[in-house]
Order: sequence, then structure tokens, then C-alpha cells
Amino acid sequence: MTNTADLADLSPLGKTSAYRTDYAPELLFPIPRQGKRDELGLQGTLPFFGVDIWNAYELSWLNQRGKPQVAIARFTVPADSPNIIESKSFKLYLNSFNQTRLDSPEALKALLQKDLSAGFGASVHVLLTLPDAFASITMGELEGTLLDRLDVEIDQYRPAPELLKANHDELPVEETLVSHLLKSNCLVTGQPDWASVQIHYCGAQIDQESLLKYLIGFRDHNEFHEQCVERIFTDILRQCAPQQLAVYARYTRRGGLDINPWRSNFSSAHRPPNLRGARQ
Repeated sequence: MTNTADLADLSPLGKTSAYRTDYAPELLFPIPRQGKRDELGLQGTLPFFGVDIWNAYELSWLNQRGKPQVAIARFTVPADSPNIIESKSFKLYLNSFNQTRLDSPEALKALLQKDLSAGFGASVHVLLTLPDAFASITMGELEGTLLDRLDVEIDQYRPAPELLKANHDELPVEETLVSHLLKSNCLVTGQPDWASVQIHYCGAQIDQESLLKYLIGFRDHNEFHEQCVERIFTDILRQCAPQQLAVYARYTRRGGLDINPWRSNFSSAHRPPNLRGARQ
């Protein structure tokens, strides 16, 4: 398992970086998922499936006449891929196309798919939206009952799964809950990461005040986006025992990239829409 000190030494996080503007796939810095999953006691078959949806808003390259081209890219990464990619290295890799001449957007897409699939260790789906289709990209907010309306008192800012509770004496319910108060910090640099989170479940009714306090408890917690969502999913599943559970977080962008992890344990769950929120 790679610890935080090792990541700080090996990755470009928290360091002054010379921006390469010529194609450099070696800039990608994979990090195994299993280390953090071991902390959660997740070995063998995972209790969830899902994807990480990355959006890149600062993607540019040159055509063969040297004219700059731009696009917005969406990368869909399966949650069972062995690796994540450290986000700053992802940004440096994308910027390495800035002065790279390519035959077409299709040629760019092929390179992105090849390099990222190798880095994540699984097939990555790539979608490029070119300027003539920018207007087709829509915005929207996560749907559900807003937890943030609750007037709760907070006295700790670390994840505390023991706060979570559900009423198993009543009939099960199905509901969707949303909070815009999720904040965590980069595992290495400590920089803040801001997100909205949606929790859909079927089972014993989860106490909403305890859930909101639990989510706010990530405020001083250091983990990558994907790891936070898997921790939230695992804690709710263990503490509240819903029959069905899905957790989706929309993180604000940094360096032109946002990461939006989704984890679910029921086959009828539809992959969530990639709707950019107001804060993204």
C-alpha cells in the first residue's frame, strides 16, 4: 500500500510543475484503489458497482495546419478498475496536447482512450464535445429531499459512522436525500474539495439529522473524491443496512477537471446523468 508520504514524494501533487505542451502519456500517475479499500475492510467481491465520471473543460490541441482546436471531454471510468489517476497528473497529461498536432478529433479520442485505459487498468469510455455542440451540454442539480434544511449542531469534523442510525421498527421506505455541504480535503496537499452528494436508498428509514451530521463530518477529512464516496457508501450500508443503496457526488472542478463518483448495489439503478451543477 502506498502511504500519504510516498504519494507526496512520487506524485506531482503540491509541487511546482513544468507544463509539457507536447504529448506525454508518461505524466499520468496511477494510484491503486485497493489500499484505501483495505482500510474499509473491502476485500474480494465489492459491495457496489459504479463509475467515476470525469469532465475536462480545458482540452486543446493543434490540427495539422497548427490551428488550435478545443473540446470538452467526458471520461467514464469503471469503479472496479484497479487504479485511480491522481488528478494533477491527469491535468498535466491533458495539457501535454496543447502544442501537439493531430489529424482529427478522432485521433485525439483514440490516444486518450488508449492512455487512460492503460493508466486506470480498465477500459475507459471517452466522449468529446466539440464547439458546435457546446449548447447541448445542460446543467442541473441533484434531485431529492434537501438535508441542509435541518438545523443541526455540529461538534466534530471527522467521519463518524457511529452517528448513522435507521428506524428498523417501521416499514421500509424508498427515498432520495441530497446535501450540498460535503467538503473533504486532498489526501496529500490538504486543499479543500467541495461537493454535493445524493443518497438514494430503500430500507429502514435513515435518520436525516444523523446522516447530515455524518456528511458534515468529512470537513476535516483527507481522502480523494472516489475514496470519500466509497467510505460514505460502506458506512451507510453497514450502519443502516438498506436493501438498496446508491451514492453519487458531484465535486467542483479544480484545474479544469471535475470528478463525480457513483456507487450502487442494485442492478435496476440507472447510471446518473452527467448534469453540471451550478457550483461546477
